[in-house]
Amino acid sequence: MIKYKRSLGGALTLAVAIGAVAGALPAGAATATATATAESTAAQPATTSDDTQLRALMHRLTTADGAPGALLQTRDRHGFRVLTSGVADVNSNAPVAPDSRFRIGSMTKPFVATVVLQLVGEHRVALDAPVARYLPDLLRGHDNDDRKITVRQLLQHTSGLPDYLTFLSPAEILDDPLAHHDTRDLVNLALAQPRTFKPGEGWRYSNTNYLIAGMLIEKVTGHPYGEEIRRRIIEPLHLRQTSVPGDATAINGPHPRGYVRPGEGAPLMDLTAINPSIAGASGEMISSAGDLNRFLGALVGGRLLRPAQLKAMMTTHPTGDKGREYGLGLESKELPCGGVYWGHGGDIFGYQTAGGATTHGRQATVMANVDPGGTDEQDDDMEAAVQTALCEGRPSHPR
Repeated sequence: MIKYKRSLGGALTLAVAIGAVAGALPAGAATATATATAESTAAQPATTSDDTQLRALMHRLTTADGAPGALLQTRDRHGFRVLTSGVADVNSNAPVAPDSRFRIGSMTKPFVATVVLQLVGEHRVALDAPVARYLPDLLRGHDNDDRKITVRQLLQHTSGLPDYLTFLSPAEILDDPLAHHDTRDLVNLALAQPRTFKPGEGWRYSNTNYLIAGMLIEKVTGHPYGEEIRRRIIEPLHLRQTSVPGDATAINGPHPRGYVRPGEGAPLMDLTAINPSIAGASGEMISSAGDLNRFLGALVGGRLLRPAQLKAMMTTHPTGDKGREYGLGLESKELPCGGVYWGHGGDIFGYQTAGGATTHGRQATVMANVDPGGTDEQDDDMEAAVQTALCEGRPSHPR
């Protein structure tokens, strides 16, 4: 996964130290009693070793790793299965509902990239055309190379534009988490900074790219990017638990509380309610594990994009992380049982998510309801849960 939570950690600690954030929960509430449950709608038992490993990973997420609650759904052509651990609410100790909704952070990016690539397939956008063709005033007056940035480079993080989140003050965000943030203002914050590299000459993850991709969708279609996602993806796939909330601060339907741990040993803070315009097209969406699995399965299975555009999405660029490469809004990662899977990770205040799908028709999504504040081990265990679920029943092959 590629995330921004590590860059927020130090500033979050500072925010608490200066009293910028209220509503901290008692220190004792940070440790939830982990209870694992299983829900299944299909007779597809995992192998004993896989099942034991998955349950151990879920338990570890809500004990040693420090998340109050966690949820994993696996899905294939025969049905789905849900494992939960820990609690959705540290005050009531309510369990995590199997059909929980949650903020998905950067797992929004595959949705945005899919819409842009659909527009490419409709000949309304050219993948290798400069972004300036569609947004002529956005990059004017900034770095001379900015006007050479192409649509493909936005989607693949090879534009060289810096990440706007690097230049935001978490203390200000947490001081007024319900405040609206204008997309153009967030983009301008990044454009005022030095470029990471010249367009096409490197790779670096930048949420700025997807804010601009959302603006491009609106310019070309005349509709907000969220409306296009709803019309082109959510409604056709019947993703009833998925939404693009805009300025709406609540999560409708069953959902775990979302928590932040601002520093090592600090008490949890409840940040379930937040205005997700701070993330916009780079990470504002709400969904469920079931809907994300259905979306990833349809995307990788060729139901959302024409062959040429799906091939472009799956043409990857090295990230510098062994075994992981980035396509257009979709990552490829090696599986311990051989082959690769396609997916993305997501982090936003209160929630961390990871999901993936194989071309053989299997999907897995995992969620933990603390972010930032999870450990490096939490990152590893979430990725291991996805990989173990995707490898269920398959013998491991040395890489």
